[in-house]
Amino acid sequence: MARNSSELEYTRLSHGVRAAVRFHMQECNISRAQLAREMGVTPSRVTQILSGDENLTLRTLGTLAACLGGRFVVDFVPDDARPAAAPDNSPRSEHVSSGR
Repeated sequence: MARNSSELEYTRLSHGVRAAVRFHMQECNISRAQLAREMGVTPSRVTQILSGDENLTLRTLGTLAACLGGRFVVDFVPDDARPAAAPDNSPRSEHVSSGR
């Protein structure tokens, strides 16, 4: 895979994850300070996580999901695949399922 393609995919994933977390926080009226308390980190650490300035680990993503009462759903789609309608009960990529 070309470096530009790799960087583009990383950027897309990073933005998607952070946007989903921020959206869920807004929908559930969760502040950065509240999330920080749940995660056992400082509010400035939550700001770092949501800023996009670092590569999030799977552990951090798991902690975010657990503290927000949801989960991340991952779906790999080959570039040459045509979008197909997913069955009603199948998970969709790039969304945070809320347990609240």
